[in-house]
Amino acid sequence: MAKTKELSKDTRNKIVDLHQVGKTESAIGKQLGLKKSTVGAIIRKWKTYKTTDNLPRSGAPRKISPRGVKMITRTVSKNPRTTRGDLVNDLQRAGTKVTKPTISNTLRRQGLKSCSARRVPLLKPVHVQARLKFAREHLDDPDEDWENVIWSDENKIELFGKNSTRRVWRTKNAELHPKNTIPTVKHGGGNIMLWGCFSAKGPGRLIRVKERMNGAMYREILSVNLLPSARALKMKRGWVFQHDNDPKHTARATKEWLRKKHFKVLEWPSQSPDLNPIENLWRELKVRVAQRQPQNITALEEIGMEEWATIPAIVRENLTENV
Repeated sequence: MAKTKELSKDTRNKIVDLHQVGKTESAIGKQLGLKKSTVGAIIRKWKTYKTTDNLPRSGAPRKISPRGVKMITRTVSKNPRTTRGDLVNDLQRAGTKVTKPTISNTLRRQGLKSCSARRVPLLKPVHVQARLKFAREHLDDPDEDWENVIWSDENKIELFGKNSTRRVWRTKNAELHPKNTIPTVKHGGGNIMLWGCFSAKGPGRLIRVKERMNGAMYREILSVNLLPSARALKMKRGWVFQHDNDPKHTARATKEWLRKKHFKVLEWPSQSPDLNPIENLWRELKVRVAQRQPQNITALEEIGMEEWATIPAIVRENLTENV
């Protein structure tokens, strides 16, 4: 049932005034557009308590005093990693005994809730300064510039890894039914390493790296796949290539190779994978691959290639727009 709107103080006082001049509950209700039962409740309240103000609600008092709420709120603000057990002990030492759920409910009312800490790159002061410099230099770059960038990276996809996690609807005691389970094996069941690139215009080539990559292999990958990707994507003249600061990418031989090929390379701040939109594209790919549940490495590679080619254009466009 929908919650009724509370009457204003003026309306409640008007009901009492009309009652005092002798009008019936039905007449008052008709005049003010209210139900007779509502009018009667206001009048009874006035007769009993001599007021139309809201009275204190019934219910159990808060177990944690306002002072205690301030104390635990201040504690988690200073140290967000404080556990509920720590807060229970702090309050107990102050003379208040509460449970962990009470701590959770109290902090939730203060706008605080327990969340998984985000994993972010470890940034030293020099990294922070480099990222800030990069942001300032590109702050006013038009969208067209970012559309002319080919983003690249390497990433690993596991066969039965954590990316296969999903929720299911099931009945009680049916948790082990094959339809409600995800098959797993030790050590993730194997994985494949991929190199790929993309731009706002579409996906570039995606290849499997079957051996341990070194500088020479990386240059061979670029030689065979980067320029054909740029042609297929119909990149404009002066397009820009992005890769991170992996030693294979920044090796003198690689830099010289890129210079001789006349590739324009986007200067990239160290420790900044979170700035690269391809990281989100990898995540999208892993989710799509996991939904198809490949059962072996061969299927993993085939499905990965298929899904890479069919990621919607709007996804890629949104990623590059938010750089």
